[in-house]
Amino acid sequence: MHKMLVALLAGSAALAATAAQAQEQSPLYPTPFNDIPAKFTIPEQETDFIRREVMVPMRDGVKLFTVIMIPKGAKNAPILFTRTPYNAGNRARRMESPSIRNMLPEGDEVFVDAGYIRVFQDVRGKYGSEGDYVITRPPIGPLNPTKTDHVTDAWDSIDWLVKNTPESNGKVGMRGSSYEGFTAVMALLDPHPALKVVSAESPMIDGWMGDDWFHYGAFRLANIAWIAGQTGYKSGGKVPSLGAYDDYDTFRRIGSAGDWAKKYGYDQLPVWNRMASHPAYDEFWQGQALDKLLAKKPSSVPTMWEQGIFDHEDMYGAINTYEALQKTPQAANNYLLMGPWRHSGFNYDGRELGTLKFEGDTGLQARRDVLLPFFNSYLKDGAPAFKPAQATFYNTGENRWDYLSKWPLACNDGCGTKLTPIYLKPAQGLGFDKPGQGSDSYVADPAKPVPHLPRPISFKDGRWSTYLV
Repeated sequence: MHKMLVALLAGSAALAATAAQAQEQSPLYPTPFNDIPAKFTIPEQETDFIRREVMVPMRDGVKLFTVIMIPKGAKNAPILFTRTPYNAGNRARRMESPSIRNMLPEGDEVFVDAGYIRVFQDVRGKYGSEGDYVITRPPIGPLNPTKTDHVTDAWDSIDWLVKNTPESNGKVGMRGSSYEGFTAVMALLDPHPALKVVSAESPMIDGWMGDDWFHYGAFRLANIAWIAGQTGYKSGGKVPSLGAYDDYDTFRRIGSAGDWAKKYGYDQLPVWNRMASHPAYDEFWQGQALDKLLAKKPSSVPTMWEQGIFDHEDMYGAINTYEALQKTPQAANNYLLMGPWRHSGFNYDGRELGTLKFEGDTGLQARRDVLLPFFNSYLKDGAPAFKPAQATFYNTGENRWDYLSKWPLACNDGCGTKLTPIYLKPAQGLGFDKPGQGSDSYVADPAKPVPHLPRPISFKDGRWSTYLV
């Protein structure tokens, strides 16, 4: 017993000595007392893509920043090209990842899986690109005194890409939504021979009639802050604080758009002064309306005109350009795709919109089942032919896709089927029978309009992307 006790005491002493030595070697608190190391190096990960950042020269010597995302091992791959004012570097880096699928925008997944080379380019004068920025720069002519525009820049860029991307098959398709849709449409005015197919999604076509700046002559006040962010800085920056609880208060108190511009400094911006100088639908707006320009010079490049049914920002351009081109010899090359989406919702999950529920992910369905095979048929070597319906339309009443041989199905003249009037009825009803005499009334206070969102409402808080309906 005595020997065992001595052994235990000796063992305890040895453990205590070991613990003391360990404490001396590894103190409870590190030295220096700082959790940020002098240097932190992230180990390189094996990626499934090659990223090239290049400055592509234009005909006037200006160079445009361009990001080329190439799947590793790509050979004879088509190029999918987008020209953007929204930072090409970020557009090609949705998140840091070794996977090209995660790096590129959500709506590109079907093209990534199909092995496309993806290219984003900063438009002239924005972010990494050289030159002067003019918002929705018009074509060379009375409204553009220079020798370059989005037509020439697209032509020069495509020419450079097919000559300097050895992994490609020399075939290019362009796609884009909103402003990026505008740049794709501009390329159609004088398409490079390598440009084989285009998708214009909710494109900015006519800024006065119904795309972005005005809606049939009514100026959209919410756009002023966007204009400042786009043209106040080359690479983005602060916009003036409006000094109100939210946009609802601002719009009620501000008075005219001109008063707003003067108070908050927007009258320093050339684009604001151009718009303010042309409140009517004059030659300034008509001379750059792309539906009119394309109708005069229709392109032979097959084009899918895409539109969100619930898009309240750019609802005019795709539909009206498609209809204008139906009256030209190139009618058969143009197709219409309309789904139950908000502005640019085609590129995101399309299962629902607010309280409306649809049959599956309508955005993915349209990209996978219509847009991708359409592009493949013109861009991928050996791909099967694919001819979409003249108009592919999501029937929200019956929750299904309809594939139509023409659009519109009815109109006042030239469609074969006349429009059927729908009449207001008593007690908030609708009907096809013309009502007799009578009226309903309600009281509205223009100084206290009904908010379209729970307050506070701010264009800058990011919720705008889901309420553009």
